[in-house]
Amino acid sequence: MVDTDARTAWQLFHLNWLPIATMGGLLALGLSVTDLRLEPVAYGITLAIAATFIAIAYHHRIAKGDLADPKLVFSLGTIGQVILTCAIVGPLSYVAGKMGWPLQDQALLAIDRALGLDPEPIARYVNDHPWLADALARGYGLIKWPLLGIPVVLALTARYVRLQLFMLAMSLALAITIAISALVPAIGTYYGLQLPAAHFPDINTAVYAGQLRDILALRDGSLHELELFKLAGIVSFPSFHAASAALYVWALWPVRRIGGIAAALNLLMIAATPVIGAHYIIDVAGGIALAAGSIWAAKFCLAWLGRAPRASAATAPSAAWQPSLAE
Repeated sequence: MVDTDARTAWQLFHLNWLPIATMGGLLALGLSVTDLRLEPVAYGITLAIAATFIAIAYHHRIAKGDLADPKLVFSLGTIGQVILTCAIVGPLSYVAGKMGWPLQDQALLAIDRALGLDPEPIARYVNDHPWLADALARGYGLIKWPLLGIPVVLALTARYVRLQLFMLAMSLALAITIAISALVPAIGTYYGLQLPAAHFPDINTAVYAGQLRDILALRDGSLHELELFKLAGIVSFPSFHAASAALYVWALWPVRRIGGIAAALNLLMIAATPVIGAHYIIDVAGGIALAAGSIWAAKFCLAWLGRAPRASAATAPSAAWQPSLAE
């Protein structure tokens, strides 16, 4: 790959393995010192899929050398890293929850109320407007698809460096989120308010029910086997839904006709986080701040590599190698 941006992106792609490997090592260590265990079939299949994408990317890059197609390398390679990262952080959040530090729901609720943002009237308002509750429920589920869509969109539009910065920022944000959540564990607003989910019948509280079930089971020692596709989002502060929404907007913002749509959809996801995800408002603020800090850290790593992205006709053999980066 002879384009300057592609070479820089390839360096960042390798740098991305550092936080992924660190989280993987912590997961292995955590499983060895707790009574938690991974259900092997689903986890093995997921790891095999991730390994296949990554192997194809590396094989193409090594076999073709400077003639390798960066769109193929970075789209497939990054999708593989995304799948692997998700397979690690889900169980790792349960290992972190196993530390059993005191729940901080009342402290987080007090912060929200001090800010004048009591979650109970917010939830009551949404419950009284079923159309809004339905829209927020749909918005909350938008976290999944951009994880696979962003590598494709940014690779096809030749934004290779931005794609790798996104991947690095996301993995850093995930690692920090899990570390903080171990020290500031919480279940969610309905638990903090001491209200049953049935108190708001028109709000989809399935997400909250899952995190309530698993957090309590972790803390009383009744949960032992982690089934990858049945894991709940048990992290409250900071909210990774909010962090991911901010990261998605940043990643896709320069892409014409997609950036604006992505911003609108991710604002909906942020709005859904306090109600559908039962997150405190301070969780959301913390998630957005974490995303901003992670993007800054990723850009710092880029500067540390000493190769700012450039699109130069002198270094690009064809138009396909000239990305329109907007860092």
